[in-house]
Amino acid sequence: MEIVDRGIVFRGEPGTDQQSAIMPSMAALDDDRWVCSFRAARTKGGNTETCLFAHSEDGGAEWSEPVMPWPVPEWEGRPGRWRQAYVTALDESRVVAVLAWIDDTDPRVPYWNESDMTLTDTRICLCRSDDGGATWTAPEFLDLYPIQLCTPLTGPILVLGNGDWVCHFELNKRHGDASVWRHASMMAVSRDEGRTWPLLSVASNDPANRYFYWDQRPGVVASATVLDTFWTLDTRTSEYINIQARESTDGCRTWSPMWDTGLPGQPGQPVALPDGRIALSYVDRTAETKIKLRCSHDGGRTWPEHTELVLYDAADRQTWEQLGSIQDSWSEMSAFSVGLPATTLLPNGDVLVCYYAGPATDTTAIEWVRVRP
Repeated sequence: MEIVDRGIVFRGEPGTDQQSAIMPSMAALDDDRWVCSFRAARTKGGNTETCLFAHSEDGGAEWSEPVMPWPVPEWEGRPGRWRQAYVTALDESRVVAVLAWIDDTDPRVPYWNESDMTLTDTRICLCRSDDGGATWTAPEFLDLYPIQLCTPLTGPILVLGNGDWVCHFELNKRHGDASVWRHASMMAVSRDEGRTWPLLSVASNDPANRYFYWDQRPGVVASATVLDTFWTLDTRTSEYINIQARESTDGCRTWSPMWDTGLPGQPGQPVALPDGRIALSYVDRTAETKIKLRCSHDGGRTWPEHTELVLYDAADRQTWEQLGSIQDSWSEMSAFSVGLPATTLLPNGDVLVCYYAGPATDTTAIEWVRVRP
């Protein structure tokens, strides 16, 4: 594997409400026409956020001025704002965006409440474009009944070989809920391109509530096979363990047992290469912070060291701290200035990885790297 190109989608603008740029998502209409969404805010942990969209017609050399093309609807009379936006290219012109709506009734209320480990009310919306993102339909709230909890997103819509769509998210408590937080990663499957979501499955949950399988990053690696990877916290030892993984071979209906990938850190989405290998980007913070890419020849069970390619090597040497609690881990996440790689396969077989990076927590850019396997 070799890096053949790299660039920047958007550089955070110091002193503005777009100083912090994180949570990128990239989709390819073809080899050179790319679309990108990301979250922008004055501070990484603040409440001035919105979600922006940009496009490139020349393989990432030049990018359009980012815009916020999705009007924010009300939910049951309450105002909201966009927390996350992820894009999926359906073909050379059609794009679907899945967005996380959060309650903005009182903008002073923090998204995460450390005292009871709850979130601002979070819902999921879809927007569609038939012209490469130039225009969009009005946002549609997803009906995920019987789920009544907060549903923060974990990435873009997946499209299976039979045309089914998969929306993936986590379950969290709303502000004011005093019950024990029992984390779960979820999948919702639609057979009619997002109009209804009748099938729900649990992609990860520990009945003992010891392991939190955070930030699931699933990818379609065969027609009906989804490989799901997890940034995994052991709450008993307050330490992150290696990336865990499991697979579904029946379109997210059922799941295999978990296995240890042997890789440290926080994964991006796995993608299937034309030759049958699977590529996975991930953030390794065991020493100097690096964004890496490795390949697997056995369906994601092993990721040999000789396949490793370093995509980004941070100068600030952010490393994992010894965590005392879940609250500590959330605070640590808020301080990172590098992370959240998102992986896309280009039609010609190249791998495109985008991520956020910058010199300080609240001053970051959206960068991309193109890799030839």
